[in-house]
Amino acid sequence: MNQSLSRADLLLHAAIEGEASDPPVTPAQGECWLVSDTPTGSWVGHAGELAGWQAGTWLFVTARDGMRVLDRSSGQLILYNGAWQRPVAPNSASGGAVADVEARDMLDSLISSLRIAGIFPAV
Repeated sequence: MNQSLSRADLLLHAAIEGEASDPPVTPAQGECWLVSDTPTGSWVGHAGELAGWQAGTWLFVTARDGMRVLDRSSGQLILYNGAWQRPVAPNSASGGAVADVEARDMLDSLISSLRIAGIFPAV
């Protein structure tokens, strides 16, 4: 029962510290990580899973399509759809003539808004 409640807590408050191959040496209670494609130590065999530190042990959750987590290291929301996907901000517009100034300002404003929404990573 306790393990089920811990897994529910991990999923309901889906925020990760970041992505890593190596488990932290001294994780804090409730800390959660996305296990990279090349895990080591106690994370071996859990690539792409969420690893949550609960009651002195790692609990692992296999991602399912539609799962979203907040990556605290980038302030970005990432989505699982067959694999973890992170949106990448497009490059800012450059070049052009005077008419392009307003278009570049609008695109920069849109990119900024998408960063604030957690869709694109913070700069």
